[in-house]
Amino acid sequence: MGTFRRVILPVAWLLVFAIIAVALVKIAFVDGLESAAAEPAPLAQVDIPVVPATRATVTNTVEIKGTVQSDAAGTVRSTSAGKVVQVFVEPGATVTKGEVLFQVKAERAVAPTQTTQEGPQTAPKPVYDYFDILAPSAGTLQQLTTLIDQQVTVGESVGKIDPGTYTVSRSVTAAQQYRLLGKPGPAEIALVGGPAPFQCADVTLKNNTSDDGGVASGGLAATGGGAGMGVGAAIAGPGGGNQPEEGGTPTGTLSCPVPSGQQVFAGLGATMTVSAGVASDVVTVPLTSVKGSVKDGIVWIAGPGGTGAAPEQRTVQLGLNDGSVVEVTSGLTEGEQVLEFVPGAPAVQDPMMGPGQAVYGPMG
Repeated sequence: MGTFRRVILPVAWLLVFAIIAVALVKIAFVDGLESAAAEPAPLAQVDIPVVPATRATVTNTVEIKGTVQSDAAGTVRSTSAGKVVQVFVEPGATVTKGEVLFQVKAERAVAPTQTTQEGPQTAPKPVYDYFDILAPSAGTLQQLTTLIDQQVTVGESVGKIDPGTYTVSRSVTAAQQYRLLGKPGPAEIALVGGPAPFQCADVTLKNNTSDDGGVASGGLAATGGGAGMGVGAAIAGPGGGNQPEEGGTPTGTLSCPVPSGQQVFAGLGATMTVSAGVASDVVTVPLTSVKGSVKDGIVWIAGPGGTGAAPEQRTVQLGLNDGSVVEVTSGLTEGEQVLEFVPGAPAVQDPMMGPGQAVYGPMG
């Protein structure tokens, strides 16, 4: 009995544990490999999102962050040649357009007296003309350099007049200019830390041009044309400076004079919200679906559902955009399915999706 407990029973337990270990190895490796060989792993699924062309109203509103600037002083030029005989206004005075600033005296050329038999020719008495020099504009006379008995010539700069007016302005990029191809409408001006927003009617968009009148480097002559350009994105950042805050090359300047009666100061930041057109009940697609953003563009029409057919590339004509969607004036009908993002854009993993699923972002 002692021999059974000391020898036979431990050996029996070792055999049991050995059998269990062999069974576990078989289940873990042999059966698992056979199952893997019999059933191949499912392929990773890549979802390419599509969107329908829909009807909507596109409001092309461009928001530009600019700066309040003092308007440049106007130059006072002498309109007559002669000697200054009177000065009527001192620097620092407020003047109106057409007000007399100073007066000059000029000797008139007189024909000599004819010689007569009675005696020698006599020299004619000098004849003088007096000319008033007028203020070319209204404002504060900053400077007037004329002195009594000073000789002045026609066109000579003799002073400066500060108009006391202000303009909100900012450099813009080609992308913003494309959104303002038509004449910009009125702008709403909101001052940083200032009064309630006010309307500014005389909005001007001026191109940066070279000396010979051509478009400067980086202007509209160089078109952009990329997928998901986001030309509607508002310039963001502080109001100071005169460079586009997106880092693009400045191709023009958007400005609007501050209406009289508005209390402003040079250097204040201001946001100009410019209306540049409205298109009602038109066919639209997301800007991310289009390669190009102005006039001509390319979209990709999705193949029939479930067939796996390659998307069809199609040229379309574009109208207004609001920074998110763009009007399609021709080439696409309502309800047609287009790829939400331009093919070839780098994939962006969505953390809400499972492994192997991705969407395609705008082309970088």
